[in-house]
Amino acid sequence: MDNLVPPRAASAPGPRRRDRHGRGMRGPIAPPQVPLAASRADVFADLVQDSVERLERRWPQLADIDFLVLEVPRLDGPSDGAWNDEAVPLGGIVVAREGRPARVVVYRRPVEIRTKGRDERAALVHEVVVEQVAELLGLNPETVDPRYGED
Repeated sequence: MDNLVPPRAASAPGPRRRDRHGRGMRGPIAPPQVPLAASRADVFADLVQDSVERLERRWPQLADIDFLVLEVPRLDGPSDGAWNDEAVPLGGIVVAREGRPARVVVYRRPVEIRTKGRDERAALVHEVVVEQVAELLGLNPETVDPRYGED
């Protein structure tokens, strides 16, 4: 009977870090500086940022445009009629109004579903960004990026 834990200590408030057998979450799987530690959403946002940086060298006015990454397109909203049951959009634009900057949106999940690897995903992200920027600026995608459509 010397091994009894006082009831107050057993029910102490606070998060349990391990189960009663000493198992459970111990810490992160990988240190933060390794690519394994980055989430899929973070990696995707980096792909969009890389594409935007490539285009900003040629089009400095893109610094005034906000680029966003959303999980999936919304069914309710201003672009309600912009897509139908057959095709899910990969990106969209919101024109500037009332002091708000224009926005280019890239939808992460539809792009990820259509690609198999990182290189293919990066290429599709760049195409989507180029197409949306071209639509926003009223230009052809080939004008925005001369390498558009090349594989």
